[in-house]
Amino acid sequence: MVERVLVTIDGAIRDPDAPLLYADDIGALRGDGIFETVLVRGGSPCALELHLGRLRRSAEAMELPAPDLDAWRFAVELAAEEWGAEREGLLRMVLTRGRDSDHAKANSKSTANAGGGLSGSEPATTGYVLVVPVHARVETARSEGVSVITLSRGISIDLAQAAPWQLLGAKTLSYATNMAALRFAQRMNADDVIFTSTENRVLEGPRSTVVVARGNQLVTPPARNGVLPGTTQRALYVQAEKAGWDCRYEPLFTADLITADSVWMLSSVTLAARVKSLDGLRLSAPENAPEIAALVDRGIALPGSVADW
Repeated sequence: MVERVLVTIDGAIRDPDAPLLYADDIGALRGDGIFETVLVRGGSPCALELHLGRLRRSAEAMELPAPDLDAWRFAVELAAEEWGAEREGLLRMVLTRGRDSDHAKANSKSTANAGGGLSGSEPATTGYVLVVPVHARVETARSEGVSVITLSRGISIDLAQAAPWQLLGAKTLSYATNMAALRFAQRMNADDVIFTSTENRVLEGPRSTVVVARGNQLVTPPARNGVLPGTTQRALYVQAEKAGWDCRYEPLFTADLITADSVWMLSSVTLAARVKSLDGLRLSAPENAPEIAALVDRGIALPGSVADW
């Protein structure tokens, strides 16, 4: 049973213990790149088309070359097959801007050929797929829920539209702030974080989408508020609407989390983790909690469509 699988975007299976990135890869130097995290279950990638669609949208936001979705699809499916069907896996699709030295050479050629056009091709990007075991915390979060604290992100909900260069709707490699928030939560004896805006509006988790249930409604903050559109949330909504739920994209205040029937942190690998406590306040599980988790499981088992993004 393999412990890691590495496939490059050209479809080659690589040794996961051998060096892959150059020291001047811009993804490592500046976090200038994008990624997607996909659950491998039964030897197949879950909701792959939704992830490919979001990868394309993130590339557009970052002004990266359009990813070859067929090549990515092949690499992901090959990596999932190599991983096997015996256990779940965490699959990452990583795309960076490539080597800094290649971009420096391209800029030099552009300057030398000023007025005559750029000769040669654009610098190559770096793309690969890596599969590793799912962390033990995931099963605990699924079965027992998570304790959460709210933390201010220090931004307004208007920032995403006023400053698109902030890339709030793209899934970029720049995750240092998110990881710092999770470490702070651990010091506070919490499992996870819900970010809030300067207006006390609910945003998202460092690695998840926030969804609240109240009555027959499911509500998540809209993307225009500066949150990353969630693939798992989208898969849930597709199934929930078929089951008669009223699914909405609406702004939420922090107080709405306390008055909701239940609060959920949805992500591609953990799937559905119910918030069992919020800022130290215990939140009881409603009777329909198993139904919501089951709808998520059902939703991610379907391929979705790139067109959905």
